[in-house]
Amino acid sequence: MEKKRINKYISEVGFCSRRKADDYISAGRVYINGIKAVLGSKVNIDDEISIDGEVIQYKDKKKVYIAFNKPVGIECTGNEKIKGNIIDFINHKERLFTIGRIDKQSEGLILLTNNGDIVNNVLRAENKKEKEYLVTVNKKISYEFIEKMRRGVRIMGRMTRRCYVEKTFENRFKIVLTQGMNRQIRRMCEELGLRVTKLKRIRIMDIHLSDTKIGEYRDLNDEEIKQLFNQK
Repeated sequence: MEKKRINKYISEVGFCSRRKADDYISAGRVYINGIKAVLGSKVNIDDEISIDGEVIQYKDKKKVYIAFNKPVGIECTGNEKIKGNIIDFINHKERLFTIGRIDKQSEGLILLTNNGDIVNNVLRAENKKEKEYLVTVNKKISYEFIEKMRRGVRIMGRMTRRCYVEKTFENRFKIVLTQGMNRQIRRMCEELGLRVTKLKRIRIMDIHLSDTKIGEYRDLNDEEIKQLFNQK
């Protein structure tokens, strides 16, 4: 294992968050091979790390991959100082990382894992993968609106990719994206004169919410987990 910062090591072991680890280090409660650690100290797997006299070390932990049905009002952040953050809400026994995000006002499917090593790789591939949403807006939807959404809308200085859009009710539509610009669907609708009143993500690749209720999560099955590693 390459040398890594002590706070990251403590977090990955599952003892506490990086921020909390910094507090322990600043308080002089962390030792590396019997020597008091300082902020920024680096360690490797052969070092003995102790906190309050207790030696901590990596264990062969089972990798966790879950699909969570996020309620409106929950922030997709691991920052424990932010009220209503997703990690505190789920309260899983493992230290989890979100794979991507959906904004606070939206609800639906988000994936989380304790395998922090794969998160960035999955995110890089995510823009090529389908993500499906159900959207409600504040006015009746016209044929022109659907066509413009399909062809692409200029937001944040560039055109969105062509995408699948289907009207499902007078003020509702389904949209499938293969990119993830910030608040993309909301910005697209606003550019065309409509305001999103409800937005729910129901699918990422071939991973669906299924029967998972709002505020609950389920473990991914083996086939779903394989999709996270298939990044072509």
